[in-house]
Amino acid sequence: MARPLVIATQNRGKLEEFRALLSGLDIEVLGLRDVIQHEFSVVEDGDTFEQNAIKKARAVAEATMMLTLADDSGLEVDALGGAPGVRSARFAGEHATDNENNAALLSALGRIADDATSYGARFRCVLALIDPFVNGGAPVIVDGVCEGHIIRSARGSRGFGYDPLFVVEGGDRTMAELSDDEKNHVSHRARALAKLRLMIAERVAITRHVHG
Repeated sequence: MARPLVIATQNRGKLEEFRALLSGLDIEVLGLRDVIQHEFSVVEDGDTFEQNAIKKARAVAEATMMLTLADDSGLEVDALGGAPGVRSARFAGEHATDNENNAALLSALGRIADDATSYGARFRCVLALIDPFVNGGAPVIVDGVCEGHIIRSARGSRGFGYDPLFVVEGGDRTMAELSDDEKNHVSHRARALAKLRLMIAERVAITRHVHG
């Protein structure tokens, strides 16, 4: 029987990305709503992606006693000193929509006194994997980066978040113009998760041997 892996997110877009990126492993990828029926939230008040990822993974692992993977990720724009950064999901305020955050980003760039049409940026992802029964629940941390630039006019209808404004380095298409397969080869989340796939597979194999 496949071992369950809880993704500590309520973002359906992220959950589907993880399911695609983890395909081929003998695991059942579950979302937060699949395993916790009551209202559950973690205040993401860390100063770094790593702090937030660990906090989310630890909270969910302790609540479910299941193998848990959490990510914290966001957009860093050079011209904005690395903003929105850890506040990417709430750049326009708490509970902001993707459209509101995109508008806030363009507004912030519009206040810069230059005539640039694009701005250097990157998507950054930090993943924290916690097995509550291994090493006292100590987190395993990996990260991934996707370089590119922000444009002033949204393009594409795929993806989520800032994808319509982010052109991937080495090409001329936004993340929202890439197919799911293309995105899952170049995204920050894909690059981070590639570092964890073997560890997750080993953890599943060990569990099967112990309980076999």
